[in-house]
Amino acid sequence: MFARLTDDHLDDMGLTLDQLRSALRDYVEGMGALQQEIDTVEKLTIRGGFNKDREAEDFELDLIPGQITCIVGPTGSGKSRLLADIEWVAQGDTPTGRHILINGQVPDAKWRFSIEHKLVAQLSQNMNFVMDLSVEEFIRMHAESRFVANVDEKITSILVQANELAGESFTADTPITSLSGGQSRALMIADTAILSRSPIVLIDEIENAGIDRKKALALLIKEEKIVLMATHDPILALMGQRRLVIKNGGVAKIIETGQAERDNLEQLEILDRKLMALRHRIRQGETLETI
Repeated sequence: MFARLTDDHLDDMGLTLDQLRSALRDYVEGMGALQQEIDTVEKLTIRGGFNKDREAEDFELDLIPGQITCIVGPTGSGKSRLLADIEWVAQGDTPTGRHILINGQVPDAKWRFSIEHKLVAQLSQNMNFVMDLSVEEFIRMHAESRFVANVDEKITSILVQANELAGESFTADTPITSLSGGQSRALMIADTAILSRSPIVLIDEIENAGIDRKKALALLIKEEKIVLMATHDPILALMGQRRLVIKNGGVAKIIETGQAERDNLEQLEILDRKLMALRHRIRQGETLETI
């Protein structure tokens, strides 16, 4: 292939032959790294830094797989900054001065800079697909790029799980560009839970996704992920083991979810089911003259 490349071809690519060889070698090495076993993350530690007034946060928090930690606070308080610090594996080099440890140690550089060993999978509020693929083709491409065994089995599992989360079902033949916002989020949550090797999942306001949020969290926990979730939803906030209260750019308080709050969660879920039933009636064109 290299022998057939003309100078014009190389000029069009903006590469020299040596640069092309080097890029190919790096690509092959990167693909090989995807087949290597990823280090197990048994504990993620967040060491506090400073808020916007340079006041010390003064906390150290350990997070383990299968736990949900919620991040709450007013809009603009710094919730997304905390998620970013975790994603970037901050080492005192972000505006907050926080430090992130893995298994109690300063993390290996691969967690910060390697494309193949991403510590975090992040699910943002907006999911927009631009590829001209069906749902099945999208999942297959992702699975094969990760050298996953039993690709067809994984595709079926992801489709089943995604449809359990979505408000409206979709098929393997559905173009991904035609998925609604809720369907897109459902697909990506199922895909992340089943295919992603990242041990940590960061979620930004899942309550706005139009999906079964309780099932979504249960799926991620089942797959032994460390889940951090920025939310304004009281039901989601009480489903976590704890919540970090963010004010003025810093963690102002850590609240462990107690039994009294869990008892209240049952009542909130009853109210939520009633509201969901009313929403369903509205969607079906019914009136709410009696509730």
